[in-house]
Amino acid sequence: MAKKNSNFISARESRRISKANAKITKKLDDKLNRKHVSESEYLTKMHDEGNVVEFDDLHTCFFTDVGTVKAVDGVSFNVPVGKTVGIVGESGCGKSVTSLSLMQLLQRPSGQIVSGEIRLNLGDKAYDVAQMPIKAMEKIRGNVVSMIFQEPMTSLNPVFRIGFQLDEIIKLHNPELSDEDVKQRSVDAIKMVGIPDAEGIYNRYPHELSGGMRQRIVIAMALVCNPRLIIADEPTTALDVTIQAQILELLRKLKGEINASIMLITHDLGVIAEMADYVVVMYAGRVVEKGLANEVFLDPRHPYTIGLMESKPVINKTVDRLYSIPGSVPNPVNMPDYCYFRDRCEKCVEKCKGEYPPEIHVTDTHIVSCWRYLDDPNRGGNE
Repeated sequence: MAKKNSNFISARESRRISKANAKITKKLDDKLNRKHVSESEYLTKMHDEGNVVEFDDLHTCFFTDVGTVKAVDGVSFNVPVGKTVGIVGESGCGKSVTSLSLMQLLQRPSGQIVSGEIRLNLGDKAYDVAQMPIKAMEKIRGNVVSMIFQEPMTSLNPVFRIGFQLDEIIKLHNPELSDEDVKQRSVDAIKMVGIPDAEGIYNRYPHELSGGMRQRIVIAMALVCNPRLIIADEPTTALDVTIQAQILELLRKLKGEINASIMLITHDLGVIAEMADYVVVMYAGRVVEKGLANEVFLDPRHPYTIGLMESKPVINKTVDRLYSIPGSVPNPVNMPDYCYFRDRCEKCVEKCKGEYPPEIHVTDTHIVSCWRYLDDPNRGGNE
């Protein structure tokens, strides 16, 4: 008898899933689209006033015709005020979806925050972004929280001049400003990111600028309203090495000038080592390790983090072949009920056959989700 293909889904089953998804997504969409909402419905309290944002057991899903994809599956971490938190992990691990959840920019109706809290500190009060309607979020997005998107070539609208796109953001959040004041603020933002001839650039179209200059304009758009939190999603991906260094130095400098926090999303461990105060390592929609940057880099504990560290090239060390983590990520529609990394792990213990591991404190700030450290958190990570 032939073995049944577990990846096959019949047309009838697909229709059933679609109908069920439609009911779920409509309910969640209606919650986002509600109007005349009292602020008390999404007011909350920060667990620590020293954080600008707190992700608490966040679950974000994509409802597809073949099943529900748990893109973010119970993520919890904090971004302290004035600090840089680096989020690392392979493609598809949930880094960008976590940030898009905070911005409420998920591709709806299929993409939805299902449960959990995202507590955003506004200084005098705090909002739970997961409970906010879209209309209320429009006052926050670009003003309190802004995002530097991954691809500068497509982040800017090709049919509008640079000045128009900057002015639009300022007018939206500062309607009391005159046109002259708005233009001056846009020109100042262009100067702030180190572009000469700011007046000339203000009147140009995106296609007239180089990749590096476009990335600087995208950064200027993110900073023009002096946000409390900047989300930088692979801000140097499409740039050459020398421009990358300039952009990172610019981000570090501007963060200090406006006293903002940064969520830095990247695959590049070198960038994280240079920029981040804290590191969050994600795998298959979950946080597997988090802590101070020097703790995670000098003493990685989770086998996935150790694998990432071993897979990067080292200066003055000759190897025939770089290390590669074996296996592949589990199917996101049908995740296992044990540790998601178990089938790729070379350091499994007997406990790994059970449920998903809890968070285990190695130190007060260094946390890992791995059964190997349950009985002895101080056990060496690179043994």
